[in-house]
Amino acid sequence: MGKETVDDLVRFLLPYPDSVKAAALWLREFVWDLYPETNELIYDNYNAVAFGWSPTDKAGDVFCSVAVVSDHVNFGFNRGVDFPDRQKLLIGNGTQYRYFQVRKKEDFPAEYVKELLAMAYENSVSRQKPVKLPIKGQTIVKSISPVKRRPGVS
Repeated sequence: MGKETVDDLVRFLLPYPDSVKAAALWLREFVWDLYPETNELIYDNYNAVAFGWSPTDKAGDVFCSVAVVSDHVNFGFNRGVDFPDRQKLLIGNGTQYRYFQVRKKEDFPAEYVKELLAMAYENSVSRQKPVKLPIKGQTIVKSISPVKRRPGVS
């Protein structure tokens, strides 16, 4: 199970507009192609589908993530405050998370994001606690919320 394990995610994305699904799945491919040894953690939450990549199976080690909302996708860095945003493109003024809003892949600054991903990954690895049995290259559904707020559902 890994990059090819997409059935659960596709099912979770069904209520979203096609353009949002396409952006989310494209971003998934983008990260998997760069970091195939990491693990994808999927959360089908109340108000969003979120998935991120971690060198472990722990949410605290996630270095980047995708949050799918009603009309766009947020692509972010869980500890985005820990590294420089030279082009000042990241959104967010919380204490840790920084992100881009993505509506079309043509507007996504892929080359710049690759630089940010390298810093985010290194930051995540440097913060890791030792693990007994490392897990690599897996897709793991971490939670499924029984109640959901999705597009088109009142």
